[in-house]
Amino acid sequence: MIKAIFMDYTGTMVKEDEPYTRELLGYFLSHSHIHSPQEALRVVWGKIKELEEECYGETFLKKDEMVDRIFEWCGTYHGLSGDFDYMHDIWRKTWIHAPLYEDVKPFFETCELPIYVVTNDDLCYIEESLKEKGIQPEGIVAAELVRACKPHLEIFEKALEIAGVSPGEVIHIGDSISSHIVPAKAVGITPIYLARNGAAPDGSIRTIRSLDELSGLFQS
Repeated sequence: MIKAIFMDYTGTMVKEDEPYTRELLGYFLSHSHIHSPQEALRVVWGKIKELEEECYGETFLKKDEMVDRIFEWCGTYHGLSGDFDYMHDIWRKTWIHAPLYEDVKPFFETCELPIYVVTNDDLCYIEESLKEKGIQPEGIVAAELVRACKPHLEIFEKALEIAGVSPGEVIHIGDSISSHIVPAKAVGITPIYLARNGAAPDGSIRTIRSLDELSGLFQS
């Protein structure tokens, strides 16, 4: 019996293509050797994933620290210049003001099970963002609580502890195979892959295109 729902934040609950992201991307392109939006996103997100995998224990970095590392690295290898403080401020605004996907708030309002947000983002920004959006999860499990980012298993294990459930009593909804689906499965949690763009993995993983597809399935 499912007793709780875990849900990723960025890309699952909130949109990544939004005004502040586009502002940051435009500034990056005009102050670096990279001139293609697709290449800039590939470079930056690749570095984010690399740092998240390295963020563990004594090497753990909160997102504010990670962003500074990314800008420094892009300066060295991709000619990024300009006002790094300005870029950092825009990035913070994406964490707080990125808009919800249209199906998120109705899901929170109608789901009878407790929902826990499980995120690599810094707790202070997620709390501010959810307050702004009028979303009240049962809890927020941020990477800083265990000094480990997804895909490390500790964040999922901490979420189980906080929710007071066993792995078989929860599902995890996320938009990344490597960061969400694989580690959730590794600790025994049933994952659901949210493929908003229509892309789907093989049939071994349950895939949905919208949270609306889960309406009424998880009753307390």
